[in-house]
Amino acid sequence: MEKRKKPVSILIPVIFLITTGCAVGPDFKTPILNTPEYYTDSPISSDMTDGGNNDIKKQRLLFAENLSADWWTMFGSEKLNILIQQGFTENPSLAKAQAAIRYAEETFYAARGEIFSPAVDALASATRQKTSSSTIPPGMLYNLYGASVRVSYTLDIFGGGRRKLESLLARIEYQQFQYEAAYMTFAGNIVTMAIQEAALREQIEISQEIIKSLEEQLKMIKRQFDLGAVPLTAILNHQTELAMTKATLPALEKGLSLTRHALYALLGKMPGEGDLPIFSLDELILPAELPVSLSSDLARQRPDIRAAEAILHQACAEVGVATANLYPQLTLTGSYGHQASIPASLFEGPNVVWSIGAGLLQPIFHGGALTAARRAAIAAYDEAAANYRQTVLTAFQNVADSLRSLEADTYALKAQEDAVRAAKNSVDIAEKQFQLGAVSHMDILVTQRNYKKTRLALIDAQALRYADTVSLFLSLGGGWWNKANSEQKNENDNK
Repeated sequence: MEKRKKPVSILIPVIFLITTGCAVGPDFKTPILNTPEYYTDSPISSDMTDGGNNDIKKQRLLFAENLSADWWTMFGSEKLNILIQQGFTENPSLAKAQAAIRYAEETFYAARGEIFSPAVDALASATRQKTSSSTIPPGMLYNLYGASVRVSYTLDIFGGGRRKLESLLARIEYQQFQYEAAYMTFAGNIVTMAIQEAALREQIEISQEIIKSLEEQLKMIKRQFDLGAVPLTAILNHQTELAMTKATLPALEKGLSLTRHALYALLGKMPGEGDLPIFSLDELILPAELPVSLSSDLARQRPDIRAAEAILHQACAEVGVATANLYPQLTLTGSYGHQASIPASLFEGPNVVWSIGAGLLQPIFHGGALTAARRAAIAAYDEAAANYRQTVLTAFQNVADSLRSLEADTYALKAQEDAVRAAKNSVDIAEKQFQLGAVSHMDILVTQRNYKKTRLALIDAQALRYADTVSLFLSLGGGWWNKANSEQKNENDNK
């Protein structure tokens, strides 16, 4: 027995040296990006004020600041915070992303076991055989029983196995960043849907007020027509405006229902299952301070860029795998067991059988398949590299778009607020003139209707500024890298 162990002990350091040797193929390096100093083509002001004295409508960009992972709490709605936390545990897309991570991890563990560990199998057999009639003795009939342990191990001489593990590790990273992207996208969708619901609900309420006002005006015009004070065209024109205003209401109500349905789906519920909170724009706080990370940090913070980088890493490793397949493969095998014609004597000393060997496989001709596979792997790497560059460009475009949109929203909201104030002043003046007999009741209704229309546009402007704030947070990566800090902060707050 001691003599059989010596060859194995000699092979151990040899195996270690061979399996830890160099791996063929390119070593992956994180792409170097030459990022501009500014996200936009010209510097953008850090002061996003609307020009008024209302501090609630002011926003300020904090450059070179980190975004919190729970950025949605900046909107100041406890109902929104609870809804998002519930969705994190119930959303099917997040559960799917988590399962994909587990699948990638277990696939890696399975491959690691095959590559770095020898395969050890136990075999047991029982056969009944008959020899040929031309042998001596002819036509002998006998039983043969066997029990053995077989060991085989393919040495990773050129690193094909290690490149495969490198590829699988990159796949795990890809799935992890896909999860982070899904996590932040989910939170962004919840906040956006809440904003949209609040805006639609208020627009429906104002539209109903406008319709009621138009109906009152129509009654007055009809009375004036009966007295001969106005022509028939005045009634027809007013009926047209009333019908057109009524036609906008079903679309708003449909939008509200679809938004609610989307919220149910995001929370992993069927439409109509359970109660969802009702949101209003007045209860949402516009974040006053907007952290904006440096442009040089964006590539490490956007989960989609990190996911594209992981795919690039995986493609690089697959080039190494395809290259290693062109080189020889050395497999060591060994077995130890017993064979006997009767079970009772199977494990007796004379019935011991064993073998040890090595096999070398050198590809010679495969119809060009192996070299074509390597060229295909290189092409896949080039594709992944182009996709990485495109993802980076799209990310910087997203941030630039969000910053410029917020800048435009600031002035648009200011202009719309001015329009609302002007319309409200018109209503106040018309009411005072009516008391003095200078204008008719119809004039008051007209000014009130115009005021309500400006309020509709104001709601659109407010909702857009809220939504673009969410877009900025998501375009900057959503702060997922600060999750640990946010969780620790929440634990301290709960204490």
